[in-house]
Amino acid sequence: METGQWKSLPQIFSDLSCVTGLRWSPEMRSDSGNRSPKRGIATYGMSERVGRLAGPERERALIRAWNRLSPEFRTKNQVLGRRSTVGCVALEITQRCNLDCTLCYLSESSEKVKDPPLEVLFERIDEIRDLYGAGIGVQVTGGDPTLRKREELVAIVRRLSEKGLRPALFTNGIKATRDLLLELSEAGLFDVAFHVDTTQERKGFATEASLNRVRSEYIERARGLKLAVIFNTTVHAGNLHEVPALARFFLENSTAVGMASFQLQAGTGRGILGDRDDTVSLPSVRSRIEAGIGASGLSWETALIGHPKCHQAVMLATSGTSFFDVLSDRVLFERFIQEFRDLSFDRRDVAATAREVIKIAFRNPYFLAKGTAFLARAVWTLRRGLVKTRGKTGKLTYFIQNFMDARALDQERIDNCSFMVMTPSGPVSMCDHNARRDEFILTPLSLPSLPEATWDPLSGKIQLPVRRAS
Repeated sequence: METGQWKSLPQIFSDLSCVTGLRWSPEMRSDSGNRSPKRGIATYGMSERVGRLAGPERERALIRAWNRLSPEFRTKNQVLGRRSTVGCVALEITQRCNLDCTLCYLSESSEKVKDPPLEVLFERIDEIRDLYGAGIGVQVTGGDPTLRKREELVAIVRRLSEKGLRPALFTNGIKATRDLLLELSEAGLFDVAFHVDTTQERKGFATEASLNRVRSEYIERARGLKLAVIFNTTVHAGNLHEVPALARFFLENSTAVGMASFQLQAGTGRGILGDRDDTVSLPSVRSRIEAGIGASGLSWETALIGHPKCHQAVMLATSGTSFFDVLSDRVLFERFIQEFRDLSFDRRDVAATAREVIKIAFRNPYFLAKGTAFLARAVWTLRRGLVKTRGKTGKLTYFIQNFMDARALDQERIDNCSFMVMTPSGPVSMCDHNARRDEFILTPLSLPSLPEATWDPLSGKIQLPVRRAS
């Protein structure tokens, strides 16, 4: 999701001679029972790009994540409980939106609901930090979060950053001006995720191909800012045939776009399109992404994030339109998430972060041997692109999210969910939350500053208890 450019891969090799101040400690493994697998790498001299998250709080959060998984999903390639305490957490700061998507997950009641008070949101942020620890991604979302007062949106992002969390702005981009993105990045915003697709029915843009003009405009808005850029696309029967060309567009812009997320249609919320067509599935979207970029057999199943039916992803190192499948060596990936378990990487500056990660990894004899061969394969695979672009490279993740229909929730998938929404009653699976949205957004909220009072989401007024005269 990086906006910058890597050094050329050959230059990265020369940086390895600069490694100093690192140490290797023997790994301690525990892949069974009620404990999360232990880390195996330790470091000195952490920078702002590669930080350390280790500590009792994080260890407890990892153990909770690991124990929450069904035994069959406690595998060596499982990210939850091994490296991540959660996939991500959504913080809904408004139910209002300035579009009416044909596949909207909001409810018919959403537009009636007032924006929750800042103190309520700050309390939820504190709960996210307490439950999952530092370094996790928090989606600042809604509705469209840019409809909140600007100073409030900035305050929310700053609070998340001050708590050691990684805020991401999820927006349709209409009100996400460059000036706003700059202020938010200075407040600590990590990612901006632009939702652009034909379900939004933007005037004059009937196809995904025509919407590339909007996507290109948004790319330029964020260019040069310290932000990682993501694009979200809802996939339905009406635009499935355009997925190959979209995949190609994102590859061609992979020095600026770090992730392209394809979200499968789900029968939930107030959207009018309803349940998805059988042609829209994880395999059908995977195959169309591969067709669009001229690939086959990409490593979609190397990384497991929660339940295998919920998400699939592949990560590519790119140079021009050449690419290398970073997850092609599953054994190396499993070792990586084991031994880099407590290190946090800043994806906003992929060039510097990649160099520092390689420096750390190559202090370990295993990664020195395996990693050198791996990087050599990457350079060879990317050679044509490296020549054409004079050494410019990027990183692009294709991510597919398979959300569930409200009337067909699978309890096993909910129990192993990696994508949570923070609610007044704690974290709830995103699919479960969307199916029962009104239960959460219409319930009066208690206020941290006035424990005896409640805030009414429909009127926006504070209600005090009625005291009977004695």
